Amino acid sequence: MSLPKLARLPSARLLTSVLPHHQLLLPPLSPLTIPCRTKIQRDYRRPGQPIENKYPLNFNFSKGIEGIKKHFTLMKDEFFGRWVGPEGKPLIEHILEQNLVIWEFRGPESLEQWTVSSDQEIGGQSEAHLKMGRNDNTCFLHGKLSSTIPRDGETRYSGYCNMRSKTPKASFDRKKHYDWSSFNTLHLRVRGDGRPWMINIATETYFSHQKDDIYNYFLYTRGGPYWQEVKIPFSKFFLSHRGRIQDSQHPIWLDKVNTIGFTLGDKADGHFQLEVDFVAVSKDYAHTEEFAYEMYERNPKRERIE
Repeated sequence: MSLPKLARLPSARLLTSVLPHHQLLLPPLSPLTIPCRTKIQRDYRRPGQPIENKYPLNFNFSKGIEGIKKHFTLMKDEFFGRWVGPEGKPLIEHILEQNLVIWEFRGPESLEQWTVSSDQEIGGQSEAHLKMGRNDNTCFLHGKLSSTIPRDGETRYSGYCNMRSKTPKASFDRKKHYDWSSFNTLHLRVRGDGRPWMINIATETYFSHQKDDIYNYFLYTRGGPYWQEVKIPFSKFFLSHRGRIQDSQHPIWLDKVNTIGFTLGDKADGHFQLEVDFVAVSKDYAHTEEFAYEMYERNPKRERIE
């Protein structure tokens, strides 16, 4: 067969024409199967528990009208609040503000901003309950901690209780963030039973695999009938991912704070209680530390020695 005819043949016919007496052993190319990110970063599901099929909710016309009125009212407040200043406050007041109470518990409606969870989600036996304190002026978190491991064959650790604030929402269920960039200290007024707690602050992330990144620091309660005021600089909070402290640390992003929480997991089985009066942020001019932990430089450049 001449060269011009070979050039006009397709690739497969070209090989069979050149090698007529040999069978082509071309392995079939199977499509590449890459695991989807949603399967990798999905929420925790207890081993042996069936996958829940979420069906669309039934639409209620009356509730839909109430929701539209609610969201348009929120949008109106947001629009006119921006003309007044940041977060609806005058600019001079926002600049000179040194203390800001974020959460205070002065009625049963204030508990709607918080949610409580425990290791019962993974088959544990711990219990946590949230209610108002005496005179409806405080938040009272109580329950029972149990480190009994579920008998599912896969869970190895158990025994925690958690209280976390809900993510704030703007009009039409848009995610809203707390801006604490003007402050440098977390101010709490609590009364505990002597147990150590963990304070968790979650911020907005850029990538989906960072959704479990949380900034933590310790809260040591004294116990007894007396209140204690705790001030923790934000520079002391360290980064962790799913309970593991990360080698690469960086300061907390105070301009996009989503939630704050309190976690108990000291492996001491028994009853516990924590009473919270308020959660606030403040500006401490005596504190000048930017970050308390060492930050490693990625791919450092070597200095040339002449």
